Amino acid sequence: MSRALVNKYNIAGPRYTSYPTVPYWDNGTFSLNNWTDSLIKSFKESNSEEGISLYIHLPFCESLCTFCGCNKRITKQHSVESPYIKAVLKEWNLYLDLFDEKPIIKELHLGGGTPTFFSPENLSLLINGILKNSVLAENHEFSFEGHPNNTTREHLQTLYNIGFRRVSYGVQDYNETVQKAIHRVQPFENVKKATEAAREIGYTSVGHDIIFGLPFQNLKHVKETILKTKELLPDRLAFYSYAHVPWIKGNGQRGFEDSDLPSPELKRAQYELGKELLAEVGYHEIGMDHFALKADSLYKSMDSSSLHRNFMGYTASKTQAMIGLGVSSISDSWYGFSQNVKKIEDYYKALKEDIIPVYRGHILNEEDLIIRKHILNLMCGFKTAWTQDTLYFKELPETLIRLKEMEVDGLLSIDSNSIEVTKKGQPFVRNICMAFDLLLQRRQPNTQLFSMTV
Repeated sequence: MSRALVNKYNIAGPRYTSYPTVPYWDNGTFSLNNWTDSLIKSFKESNSEEGISLYIHLPFCESLCTFCGCNKRITKQHSVESPYIKAVLKEWNLYLDLFDEKPIIKELHLGGGTPTFFSPENLSLLINGILKNSVLAENHEFSFEGHPNNTTREHLQTLYNIGFRRVSYGVQDYNETVQKAIHRVQPFENVKKATEAAREIGYTSVGHDIIFGLPFQNLKHVKETILKTKELLPDRLAFYSYAHVPWIKGNGQRGFEDSDLPSPELKRAQYELGKELLAEVGYHEIGMDHFALKADSLYKSMDSSSLHRNFMGYTASKTQAMIGLGVSSISDSWYGFSQNVKKIEDYYKALKEDIIPVYRGHILNEEDLIIRKHILNLMCGFKTAWTQDTLYFKELPETLIRLKEMEVDGLLSIDSNSIEVTKKGQPFVRNICMAFDLLLQRRQPNTQLFSMTV
């Protein structure tokens, strides 16, 4: 990849797990009532046909990983498990009260934090409590994030018995210097043991998360990590850029100096090297920063043009409604977004008062919905189209003008009623989406809100 292109397009920009992006939500006109109204509307339209998705945030970790931008609570006191599970089930029951029929659960994902901080028994109580007043979709997919150091065979077996068939392990990098810098020391043997145990039990998709652009990380480290990954051949991979946003996450991302981070050119070289090594053993690039083998559902969804992207990243199928449970979780009704309070104490307080613990959000207008579709098309399929009647919007001519220089640089082609991202342009898809992001264009931030695009 051209160094000139990297330097030119390496700017701060959203990762587009939503549109509008969180900094541009209209919290002034948002309310809990208009959020629940949008969810009820979405539920009535889609539950019987496609079901809903659930994301459950489990925020506890025993130690702090300094690369992590997630909402978490560091503690070694496992007495926190039971009250938190009771609170999540209370929140779920408040949502159930909104619906006139049982929800059909198509997807369920446990994220964190560290879901495997919780004991297998407590995870079983949580999931069975969720399922008690729900219906399982025939093709449901349950997944969870496991820490290789503390995911036991009992965790895997317990969740498998409930219906989980996919697990992803956070690997990041196998080099000891890098691991110490990000405070995430885990030997390859632990990842190998956790991966093989999942397969022996019967999990059909095992994923690994790998990060490039970490402090002290060089090309040799990335190569060694990918070579070790190839030994285990996980079904899918998230291979993504470290998002350095210490101004948002505070001291959790200040465990090293900015000068310890790789340059933009080195970061991109790390990605290109990893991509090349992964292609040698049959991995296919999926959207942005994801890879999968042909047998995995993520590849199949890309092949059938049903790939979807939301706050959980890329998913193999879409539901119109996604409910987030737990502190800081984000929900999506398609017509609106909402986010829960971030402090556990505030979360408990709202639930004690029988209030769904939402504190901010955004209800999408007609323009938002059109732009959202364009950005989803680009992020999932690297192309989008419009006519006067379908996905056309008033400021499209200005958007195409913003894209013209990218076309000259060979990043995309513009037709009379469509654009398509080229292979050369795929690493810059976030930049291309930014041209469609009308809220960002109208109100450019005075301070840095997002991580760098390359």
